[in-house]
Amino acid sequence: MMGLPMTWLLPLTFLLPLAGSLALALSFGRLSERVSAWIGVASVGLAALVTLPIAWRFLAAPEASGVTLWTWIAVGDFRPTIGLLLDGLSLTMLGIITGVGFLIHLFAAWYMRGDEGITRFYAYMNLFVASMVLLVLGDNLLLLFLGWEGVGLCSYLLIGHYYHVAANGWAAYKAFLVTRLGDTFMAIGLFLLFHELGTLNIAEVLERAPEVWARGEITVELAALLLLGGALGKSAQLPLHTWLADAMAGPTPVSALIHAATMVTAGVYLIARMHGVFLLAPDVLFLTGIIGALTLLMAGFAALAQTDIKRVLAYSTMSQIGYMFLALGAGAFEAAIFHLMTHAFFKALLFLSAGAVIVSCHHEQDMRRLGGLWRRLPLAYAGFVVGGAALAALPLVTAGFYSKDEILWQALAADRGGLLLAGLLGALLTSLYILRLIVATFHGAPGSDNARHPEAGRGLAHGLPLIVLALLSTFLGGWWRPPLDDVLPASPGAGQHAGHTVLEIVASATALAGLALGAWLFLYRREWLAQQVSQGWGARLWWLWHHAWGFDALYDRLLARPFRGGVRRLRDDFLDALCNLAARAAWWLHLGLARTQSGKLRLYATTMVVGATLVLLMLSLGP
Repeated sequence: MMGLPMTWLLPLTFLLPLAGSLALALSFGRLSERVSAWIGVASVGLAALVTLPIAWRFLAAPEASGVTLWTWIAVGDFRPTIGLLLDGLSLTMLGIITGVGFLIHLFAAWYMRGDEGITRFYAYMNLFVASMVLLVLGDNLLLLFLGWEGVGLCSYLLIGHYYHVAANGWAAYKAFLVTRLGDTFMAIGLFLLFHELGTLNIAEVLERAPEVWARGEITVELAALLLLGGALGKSAQLPLHTWLADAMAGPTPVSALIHAATMVTAGVYLIARMHGVFLLAPDVLFLTGIIGALTLLMAGFAALAQTDIKRVLAYSTMSQIGYMFLALGAGAFEAAIFHLMTHAFFKALLFLSAGAVIVSCHHEQDMRRLGGLWRRLPLAYAGFVVGGAALAALPLVTAGFYSKDEILWQALAADRGGLLLAGLLGALLTSLYILRLIVATFHGAPGSDNARHPEAGRGLAHGLPLIVLALLSTFLGGWWRPPLDDVLPASPGAGQHAGHTVLEIVASATALAGLALGAWLFLYRREWLAQQVSQGWGARLWWLWHHAWGFDALYDRLLARPFRGGVRRLRDDFLDALCNLAARAAWWLHLGLARTQSGKLRLYATTMVVGATLVLLMLSLGP
């Protein structure tokens, strides 16, 4: 494989998962569970294997290259291609998608045992990976948009995997609808870019943008704002964030794939890839950072009041993606991608460990009904401890420390004090909610029979992904830096060191203070805390955070109800009735004529005699 040319290797990274998806889909459910799992896991595993020689060659000679497969559309000057671009950014994303995606697929072979829809499950999972690979490798924005819509479709199909439960179908519908709203903004942005720049090729867009637009010009600000709208929907940031928590209705490997390796990272990738446009739109870039800061705080408080272990992790993802948007808003594109990479490691670890708990405890997800599991499920417990430490950015020993510290430092170097304070407060909240999750799930007395008698996971498919991801979530994953020097612009803090050590100490102290406060509250003052949140302002605050600040209710009152009311009123309006008048007249005429077709011979004979008599009378009375 090392001897194959790049023109063969690069297309295989998305063709292999696509072939696996097609093979599973065209089997029409006739394959056994074992064969379906083999095809689903092997196709993504081969894509990850192909990525290794691609990475080896690029790191040996880090120079961007491309592969054009064919011309997709040819209409005048509009000639987008099916072309693939390999540079440091796309290679980093490719490694995350295929590598972490393979580990999730492998774990799913254990998690989905006995599921009657496993062929359908793996067909959609493979298509998910193929779409995301196409998204990050596409050398033009139209091909990127094809992959963008592909991951949206697959998320809908996978969130609603257990479609026989109505709530799961509605969760899938909600994800599809909210993300389509963001996609509409992005599509309009692509039209604007093509109208102004005459191309959708990414390299040409980045080259022509500073030639056509001045910094801060209204047109480039609008183009960046429209692209940001698409990114907010895909990455579940305010105000298009409400779909992500409900997306937990899908199987846990789906949640891991969406949160760690594919869909929610697409928005961060889009802004980083289109950095040249956003740097020309400083107001929109600053807005990106503000939205990220607000989302990370909103989601952090919401995570504190969840009782479902997967919903805690869902709001945690919103918060961590908020850190990435904060970094993008500060102009620290490399720091955002670095945190995207480390987040993929420890968030996949946390979700897969949660999946091990859920399956072992007979699909119990409520933390209040768990507890006391650390001895019975040691591997899942270790996964939560290592992943939780990385999420909380435990100093020096975790991958999360190195990437989150970089974001905070870049915010300080860019003189964004408000973003820095939001990041520090977010770090405190992160330590609190992840420690609460670990304590409630693994310590204390078991809350139900499911927790008293769990089934421990066994087998390579269960253990290997957790062990590999746990290693990557430590300093081993934090020491590897993505090769982004020649792709993204230099960060604000590049070459500066004054104050960096002090900030590291402050950030570390904040994370440790959060863990200490969490230990005091959730281990030693648990009864007092339960009393505080059961009455008065504590209960109101708990309700507000548990319902994620009431955004669903707000959107229902401001948008859904007025829309439904307007539809009901327009259903019977005057113009609609006038347009239907001809149709109603034809319908009543049809009913009248239909009654004459009774099938009774005597009635027909009588009608003919009466008709003939009337005709004779008319003729006799004539001139």
